Parts: sequence; structure tokens; C-alpha cells
Amino acid sequence: MQAKDLRVPALLPLGVVALGVLLLLENFLLLGGFQASALLPLGLAVLGAWVLIRGDLGTRAARTFGITRGSVEAAVLEISAGEVDVVLGRAEREGRLIEGQFAHASRPALEVEGVDAYLRFDRAATPWTSFADWQIRLADDLPWQVLVSTSLGQVNADLSGLIVRGGLIATGLGDVRVVCPSEALAPLDLRSAAGDIHIVAPAGQAARVHVRQGRLFKVRFAETRWQQVAPDVYEAVRPDPDSPLVELNVRGTFGDAYLA
Repeated sequence: MQAKDLRVPALLPLGVVALGVLLLLENFLLLGGFQASALLPLGLAVLGAWVLIRGDLGTRAARTFGITRGSVEAAVLEISAGEVDVVLGRAEREGRLIEGQFAHASRPALEVEGVDAYLRFDRAATPWTSFADWQIRLADDLPWQVLVSTSLGQVNADLSGLIVRGGLIATGLGDVRVVCPSEALAPLDLRSAAGDIHIVAPAGQAARVHVRQGRLFKVRFAETRWQQVAPDVYEAVRPDPDSPLVELNVRGTFGDAYLA
């Protein structure tokens, strides 16, 4: 795996040290009438703005990586991202099993048994100060089982051009957006406890979506792209005759499912 570390900027750590020194001096009554503790709300505001603008507490970007395919013919991708957003897509370079960017100073776990590979991206194995998005791109010439979960993060999975052999994408408070894969050897499950689920079927793709609706979880679909063929079952219109059927199972609690 190839990776590149980025230099850690010193501005934020120096600011934290300066605030700590001021609080220490205040504790020993060395600042007269000045109250350093009054700067704490400002410090929290600056810290929040830093994360929003830079996407990370300590780095300008995540660590890039790439793993060569070798003799792998099938793979399992497991992602437990917690509060981090996840972006999935198709690999750009030939000969790569997987590539993209991961948390700073971290690397995914890889196990290979025969021609099968198992890759795991775990939030618990990364620095807690790293909030940059995980951007992961997969090889398009082998089947993937995709298992993705987040608690606060969102998932944006463009699976077009990929082969999927089932899996699960689930979020707690985040939205899910999925572009249907070109081929699915088993149904793909999509779930969200408190977020919207967006499904996009590329033109000509044969797709069928089963939605478990509830009192606070409804389906909204574009009639030019989808049609309801049975209660809680929707199919993409005008699929190509040679397009393999992709099936997705959708379930949510709070939010809506959008078919486009």
C-alpha cells in the first residue's frame, strides 16, 4: 500500500497551548482582574469553525492509499465509520484492488485467503481528531460485498460500473445516497434510523426497490424514472434488455426514500 503523510499545521495546537497557559495563570491569580475562562466559548467556536472549514482537527486532508489487486477475485469491504462521512466510487487506476483516502496516520486492515480479500476500515482504529471524509474507490472487475455503517456520518455510494454481491449500508442520523450498481448478485440493503435514503438508477439500468414504509417513512419517486408495480415495490422504467436486474431493500424510521 502506498501512502503519503501530510504535515500537521501548528496554528491550532499553539492556540490551545496559549489558552491553557492563560487558564493556568488565572488559577494562580497572576492575571489581575482578567478572566481567561471567558475565552473558552471563543475557543470552542474557533475549534468548530476549524473542523467545518478544514474537515479535520489536525490535518489538511486524509492519508491517500492504494492496494494492488494481485490474484484477488472477490472481496468483502467492511466500513465502520462512526461520525465520519463515507464516499464510495469506482477505481480510476487499473491493477488496483482499492484506492482513495483514509484517516491520517492510519491504514485499512487487509486479509487475503486464496483469491478472497477482506478489507476493514474502522473508526476505532483511527485518531479521534481526524474527521476528514473517507473516500474509497473499488476495482470494477470483481464482485464486492459491501458492509457500511455510520452513527452520525453520511454515506454517498456511487456503485455504477461495479459488481456487488449483496451487503448492507446503514446510518444512524445520516443520509444515504446510492447509485445502483451495474450488477448485483444478491440484494443490497439500505437502512437509516433518522435520515433520508436516495436511490438513483442510471439510464437503462434494470432496478427493483422494495421499501418498508412506516408512519414517518414514506416513498417519493420520479414518475419519469420509476413505476410502482406492487405495494411497496418500485421498478426503473425503460431498462435495457441486456441489463441485469439489481434489487435493493430499503427501510427507515424517520425520513423518506427518494427514487430518481
